[in-house]
Amino acid sequence: MVQRMTPSVFQAPRPLILTPRDWAMLLTLSVLWGGSFFFAKIAVAEIPPLTLVALRVAIGAIALHLVLFARSEGSPLFDRRFPSLVVLGIVNNVIPFSLLFWAQQSIPSGLASIFNATTPIFTMLLATLLTADDKATPLKIGGITLGFLGVVVMLGTGASGGGGLLPQIACLGAAFSYGVSNMVARRLTTCPPMMLATGQLTGSTLIMIPLSLALEAPWTLPVPSAAAIGSVLGLAILTTALAYLLFFAVLKSAGATNASLVTYLVPVSAILLGTVFLGERLGPAHYAGMVLIIAGVALAQGRLRRPRPTPRTEGDPL
Repeated sequence: MVQRMTPSVFQAPRPLILTPRDWAMLLTLSVLWGGSFFFAKIAVAEIPPLTLVALRVAIGAIALHLVLFARSEGSPLFDRRFPSLVVLGIVNNVIPFSLLFWAQQSIPSGLASIFNATTPIFTMLLATLLTADDKATPLKIGGITLGFLGVVVMLGTGASGGGGLLPQIACLGAAFSYGVSNMVARRLTTCPPMMLATGQLTGSTLIMIPLSLALEAPWTLPVPSAAAIGSVLGLAILTTALAYLLFFAVLKSAGATNASLVTYLVPVSAILLGTVFLGERLGPAHYAGMVLIIAGVALAQGRLRRPRPTPRTEGDPL
């Protein structure tokens, strides 16, 4: 999954109104990130979770390095901030990818995506607790409460058919780790976005390859099927490398507040892909929980308030 970073490099004011091109990019991005749960569900049936994480971050890092070299930009390996990028990679890739892939061995991809949609809730909660400039407001408190109510609904008796409690808690752990990554990214606002993305994936690769070799001995496994190999490439190239490039394009064009709309679209894309292509079926409690979580995020971000009568511009930093 992608990080929610603080893109201070984009300083020019941008209109709050999304253009048709912005919407097209947002919808494409939501399909890509929704597709990450779809691809993972296919791949994890044949490839162990840690090995799958290693493949995703390694291929993604290589692809983004090629982009950097094509732009005549240096590698993050030689950047003084690389140790911090490794830390970001741990909380934004290593931990959440591992938890999500492990969980998707037993729960539907759509359900994993719904739990992942709690990331903004955890981010707001952590920001309230750990920062001095992003404290709680009545809207944030109400949104966080509503979002966690959605989690309770899905973890309750009505959602017990979701593959077991522990995998669902693992998905929440992944969302919490993404929230922590947003706190770490706040300290890296001077790092160019492409360097940030490539650096964290590179650091994750240096961690995950030894872990997968030591704990899963992937060379002893049967050769994966064409579907599994294709899913690995889809995870790494489409939902990681390409998604980062598209995310930054949306961020630059529409601003971070508008870019955050993708949060609401990803579960829909993931559920549709899982239903149409994997035959997954979610229960009423899952959909009720999704509605509460998305409503909570919208409330906390102020999207449920009546719009202001005159347009204004956004010089966003997220």
